[in-house]
Amino acid sequence: MTFNVFLQYILPHRFLSRIVYWATRWTFAPWKNWLIGTIVRNYDVNMTEAAQPDALAYQHFNAFFTRKLRPDARQADADPIALLSPADGRVSQSGAIVDGRIFQAKGQDYSTAELLGGDEAAAAPYRNGRFITVYLSPRDYHRVHMPLKGTLRETVHVPGRIFSVAPFAVAAIPRLFARNERLVCHFDGEHGPFVVVMVGAILVSSVATVWDGLVIPPYASSIRRKSFAGQHITLERFAEMARFNMGSTVIVLLPAGGATLDALQPQQAVRVGQRIGLGRSSDPES
Repeated sequence: MTFNVFLQYILPHRFLSRIVYWATRWTFAPWKNWLIGTIVRNYDVNMTEAAQPDALAYQHFNAFFTRKLRPDARQADADPIALLSPADGRVSQSGAIVDGRIFQAKGQDYSTAELLGGDEAAAAPYRNGRFITVYLSPRDYHRVHMPLKGTLRETVHVPGRIFSVAPFAVAAIPRLFARNERLVCHFDGEHGPFVVVMVGAILVSSVATVWDGLVIPPYASSIRRKSFAGQHITLERFAEMARFNMGSTVIVLLPAGGATLDALQPQQAVRVGQRIGLGRSSDPES
């Protein structure tokens, strides 16, 4: 075990995250300008895509981190049945779910049911479905968009640790995505259900949705389910659905017999709106 991985086990995750949550919202100009400038320089952030390209014009660091893009900076794939990348970032892994197991990294996997909060019934449609895991680094656009059109059925806030989701941690920490605090969003699509999971990460682990505002924090001590049945919250493909306040990971689950994924490679860069598969078969007889 490397020192960096050892630290992941002993650090007070939630205590540190609460401090960073406050620090990233401090409007004291020298502080927020130093933080923003450090990220822009160290991660080569492309501010020309931002609706507000002046990095130091943001009220605080979190406003910069969750910045909007220009309307023309991202476009949905023109094919109306294309499955879209939900985020800017890099593919951690993608492919088939095998007997309810999702591949995390070499020698590491976890179950669909535990990712969804231990709900075997909710996991059943995905037992032999497909998944894609997208890692967002500090340089990336941190708003998450719909991969398909869907009607929100339920969210499940699952408590957990707040390990780093950087590649070194994903490779070393067993079942990391099923152990971290996360928000599971269940949708009913035009061709079956699908799930978008917002996985928290060390230093803030904060998630806000377009339908419910800030959801995490507060951090959960037990599983919190919230039904949206009958509320008719339908989001179009490519519409913004949520945002991360600081970096993390998005996982999309697709049922067997529905959407298909393109041949995506680990560490392949993807952008919001890019085709990553087909939302349904293009063959009307299949």
